[in-house]
Amino acid sequence: MSAEVVLGILIPFLGTSLGSACVFFMRGTLKKQVERALMGFAAGVMTAASVWSLLIPAMEKSEAMGRWSFFPAVAGFWAGTLFLLVLDRVIPHLHLNSEEAEGPSTKLKKTTMMVLAVTLHNIPEGMAVGVVYAGWLSGDMNITLGGALALAIGIAIQNFPEGAIISMPLHAEGMKKGRAFLSGFLSGAVEPAGAILTVLFAGLVVPALPYLLSFAAGAMVYVVIEELIPEMSKGDHSNTGTVFFAVGFTVMMALDVALG
Repeated sequence: MSAEVVLGILIPFLGTSLGSACVFFMRGTLKKQVERALMGFAAGVMTAASVWSLLIPAMEKSEAMGRWSFFPAVAGFWAGTLFLLVLDRVIPHLHLNSEEAEGPSTKLKKTTMMVLAVTLHNIPEGMAVGVVYAGWLSGDMNITLGGALALAIGIAIQNFPEGAIISMPLHAEGMKKGRAFLSGFLSGAVEPAGAILTVLFAGLVVPALPYLLSFAAGAMVYVVIEELIPEMSKGDHSNTGTVFFAVGFTVMMALDVALG
């Protein structure tokens, strides 16, 4: 695996780690409006990445299928959506600002389930980075090194606030700062792990790339709709989340076009 791929895989993880470190120098918890802004921004980045970095390349790579070039994108998208739906049902987790856990009944601590919620959310992001780098390694002219780097940077940018969103509430719940940071840090570790596995798998089955690209897109869109949008809209009506969704979307779109 080349140095460019290793660096690209680690960039999103670095974003999560730096965000988790906010617990050491920021006091209290994030204000509600700040949380909404961060959730909206993350949702915008993930939506734009799903379109420009994953779905469009998946259809471009399937152009030889003619009118059916949409099929791998549709099939992969649904597979990714259903995959996250299953994980959502079998992994106990608790979303930020929620008192009711999702998934099977468990005796796990509230803080543990909060970490699992973010970990679940990070799985498709790692897969997305991995499959795009796999596409570049395969020599696919529709996927450039710059485009793969743009996706890694975009996800890292939105991972920074996510790291803070997990570590700071854990500290507010009574967890020591070191453990709160470690929890946020470990929740992001699934990203490079998932990316590496995806690169290895896609490298063995290059024809599956369109399906894997759209699989990651479906999983990311599931997270956006199931988790991020409801969390950015929770409570009193506010346009903050919507505005920052647009900011995140345009930042990711600009990165993809400028670097890709």
